[in-house]
Amino acid sequence: MRLKRAFSVWQRHAKVYTKLYRSSIALNFVEPVLYLAALGLGLGAYVKEIKGVPYINFIAPGIIASSAMFAATYECSYGTYVRMTYQKTFDAILATPVNVSDLIAGELMWGATKSMLYGTIIMIVISAFGLVSSPVLALAVPLLFISGLIFAEISLIFVAIVPGIDSFNYFYTLLMTPMFLFSGIFFPVDTLPPLVARIAFFTPLYHLVNICRSFSSGVPMNSALDILWIAAVAFFLAPYAFRLMKKRLIR
Repeated sequence: MRLKRAFSVWQRHAKVYTKLYRSSIALNFVEPVLYLAALGLGLGAYVKEIKGVPYINFIAPGIIASSAMFAATYECSYGTYVRMTYQKTFDAILATPVNVSDLIAGELMWGATKSMLYGTIIMIVISAFGLVSSPVLALAVPLLFISGLIFAEISLIFVAIVPGIDSFNYFYTLLMTPMFLFSGIFFPVDTLPPLVARIAFFTPLYHLVNICRSFSSGVPMNSALDILWIAAVAFFLAPYAFRLMKKRLIR
């Protein structure tokens, strides 16, 4: 992999995004804000506090994490598959000096960038509404990029093995939606049955929610183990994303 050429792939995606961002902003920006408003204000009228924190303040950091997750996931699942299969963008890119490893690295970098971008946008929004207890939350922005790499890697692994675009329904229904619901965004995971809580621990969103919540409250050291976890998993999954995508593209 040559980083300079991988960055060229990233630049290509960024340039296209600047022309098409209006069509994707509703999914990646408006939807998280609606969750925050509907659940934070609607359900928050009945659930006053969780662990001494107003309910809307409790879920706000989790909405940052979920927005970052879905931004990278949508980009590197449907986005990557369409570029690879229907638009033939990958064929055009590979006709240049960019090789397969450069291309895959560029996809991962772009997915992580979108994760950081949309997570930061939601971060600014909840800060504007006074739902953040500490400016330390801004220091979590680089961690959105690292966790975005995990979600991008998971998505590329699925792209590499999926038989067709309709199979993404299984990916979102059986993996992404349960992760969204049971990673501590809307209620503490320790209220779940022990087995479910253990499974939640092994999901990247659970750790990202903990990170955002700790940084939002101004005590980032509470999430030191979560930071180590996402860094280790991002490193661990990378070879599988490269290996499986290479097989898919060469096939």
